[in-house]
Amino acid sequence: MANQVQDLTPDEVSKGVAEGRYLLVDVREPNEVDAEAYPYGVVVPLSTFDPKAIPDPQGKEVVFACRSGKRSVTASLAAQAAGLPYDKHLAGGMLGWKAAGLPSKVGG
Repeated sequence: MANQVQDLTPDEVSKGVAEGRYLLVDVREPNEVDAEAYPYGVVVPLSTFDPKAIPDPQGKEVVFACRSGKRSVTASLAAQAAGLPYDKHLAGGMLGWKAAGLPSKVGG
């Protein structure tokens, strides 16, 4: 069976993070994160992506995020290829997050 990546809406991700169900992994580059970051995200840039660099989610489900939703799918597939059960991403990325009126922060 082919690897699958599940789309989550910004509201689903925001709620899941707030409830402690999701660990948000931002795969954008440091300069992008410095300009605008997700609250509570951990940064594992796709350019140097190593699934082992993802912190232990401690029972939470990992959700990947980027700017528009393309790199987060790539990261999820790479993690699955490494044998990790990380099959969720933020559809629409930071663009969708902002469009949904959710908060971001400056300076990573």
